[in-house]
Amino acid sequence: MASTFLYTLSAIAILVSLTSVSNACPPSDRAALLAFKAALHEPYLGIFNSWEGAECCHKWYGVSCDPETHRVADINLRGESEDPLFQKAHRTGYMTGSISPAICQLTRISSITIADWKGISGPIPKCITYLPFLRIIDLIGNQLTGEIPADVGRLSRLTVLNVADNHLSGTIPRSLTNLSSLMHLDIRGNQISGTIPRNFGKLRMLSRALLSKNKLTGAIPNSVSYIYRLSDLDLSLNQLSGPIPASLGKMAVLATLNLDGNQISGPIPPTLISSGISTLNLSRNAIEGYIPDAFGPRSYFTVLDLSYNKLRGRLPKSTLSAAYIGHFDVSHNHLCGAIPAGSPFDHLEASSFVYNDCLCGKPLKAC
Repeated sequence: MASTFLYTLSAIAILVSLTSVSNACPPSDRAALLAFKAALHEPYLGIFNSWEGAECCHKWYGVSCDPETHRVADINLRGESEDPLFQKAHRTGYMTGSISPAICQLTRISSITIADWKGISGPIPKCITYLPFLRIIDLIGNQLTGEIPADVGRLSRLTVLNVADNHLSGTIPRSLTNLSSLMHLDIRGNQISGTIPRNFGKLRMLSRALLSKNKLTGAIPNSVSYIYRLSDLDLSLNQLSGPIPASLGKMAVLATLNLDGNQISGPIPPTLISSGISTLNLSRNAIEGYIPDAFGPRSYFTVLDLSYNKLRGRLPKSTLSAAYIGHFDVSHNHLCGAIPAGSPFDHLEASSFVYNDCLCGKPLKAC
């Protein structure tokens, strides 16, 4: 009887041991994480203090594993967080070092977030384009250099690519337009040059395209208007030239269009004025011609900024039929004639109209 009891206890112990081993973080993933950690230095918060022991799927800060395969699925390390670790230290994060190619040994990973650490430098490892399950790349707010990997288009499941506020250079990879699942693209605040790919419109799932504060040149591709889900397009503070495609004003859900601070020329397409766009910033370009007399009940602008261009003629009377115009700025143009009386002009400051050839009427001097 005693021998049977001991045999049962032994069997249970073996079963528990095997279960714990099968549920453990694979040694290969643990080794990859430790190699990734070794290339970084975080001096203030101690976020890597928990990265010890054999079980990397539990209690390792910022690491999550797939509950079935127990392979590492997510790395989520943010330098700006409401986590108690940050609140206790009363500071945001700061980290130096680089992103080790060892991260590419985590072959089941779906999300890589290494954001807002301010001091992480070096390139984006090219090998990440061979991670077939990758859905999110978020590397915003570091000092990364080099180029966006040329083969980024291999990542067929990628939904978020955010590399904003770094020091990346090179061009937009042509393969990027193969990312058929991409919903959020943010490359703002880098030194990326060259043109926007002509077939940019292949990104049919895209809802936000944020490309501002770079060195992009050439024209805005007409294919952008094929992206029927696009609600936010920011191409400001580049060196783009040529006309504004009229088709942008025919997009179903486009709500924000920022083109300010470029070298765009030609007229304002009337479709932009009669569209559903609510934030339209065309300031600081070389746009010429007249402001289209195309305002109507569908025109609802929280921001309409046409300042610092080469616009001429009168302010169109149809502006009075707009549903709403909040911030309105036509200063620094060549406009002339009387400012229409009534909304939205009755709540605007003189600064919205100054430095034109001969505009007059309230809030400027009388005609």
